[in-house]
Amino acid sequence: MHIRRSPEEIAANRARYEEHQKRGLEFAPKAPPAKSAKPAPEVTAGGIVHREVIPGGWYWATSVKKNEILRISLDEGFSTVTLVAWNAREKSERLNLPDTIKVQWTTGLGKGRVIFSDMGRVMFSIVEDSCGAHDCLMGGSTAASNAAKYLGANGANIRNTRDNLVKMAAKLGFDRRDIPAVLALFAPVRVDAEGKFLWKPELVQAGDYVELRAEMDMIVGFSNCPHPLDPSPVYAPNPVTVTRIAASEPTADDLCRTATAEAVRGFENNAFAEA
Repeated sequence: MHIRRSPEEIAANRARYEEHQKRGLEFAPKAPPAKSAKPAPEVTAGGIVHREVIPGGWYWATSVKKNEILRISLDEGFSTVTLVAWNAREKSERLNLPDTIKVQWTTGLGKGRVIFSDMGRVMFSIVEDSCGAHDCLMGGSTAASNAAKYLGANGANIRNTRDNLVKMAAKLGFDRRDIPAVLALFAPVRVDAEGKFLWKPELVQAGDYVELRAEMDMIVGFSNCPHPLDPSPVYAPNPVTVTRIAASEPTADDLCRTATAEAVRGFENNAFAEA
């Protein structure tokens, strides 16, 4: 049923939205933190829970515990790797990029930002990031996008992100509809003044890395396939290393927990769910 709202009600709703936006923007730090230094610091052998090298074109899924860190690193050259995640204790709760963008007023996900679930809780904190070039708008590759880029019909037979995630989800006991929109790490996508997507390869270099701290127990999946906007005519994704680092308790003044009003509320939702 369509509900018609009066001009007065519409104006009042807009005013509340603009006031909420104003408070959020005023709360956020005026300048984001500097990019993380390279090379990534060594992790002691005792601090490594698991290390996996995902070959080009393949996928991998892992469980991760609260406060553990996933370091995703380009140790063997450039590649784009997409990420999805579900709450391990309540699998209907999953990664939600539209809310992540909306409540933080930015598509620029980098050090100091958080990634939300569809329940308004924080799934990941971005605690380190050497490049800040990640795409939360475009999504991953498909058989059709591969066919358009790589030798027509033959390209459709090359592994792609969508099919990788469908296979992975099935192995995890999920359905296709359970797969959320993907976060593409090391995908240097930018939007110009006319709203067009641009690929800026200079923003990502070999040796770049990002560290995501888990803010709840999760199942996390990765697919290592070229981004749809990657202009290279050659299908040659390099291996990507994922290191699962042992948990440590964050401090009360942790940047990701205090950077924005929305992050504060998200962590309050986390605490409420755990109570």
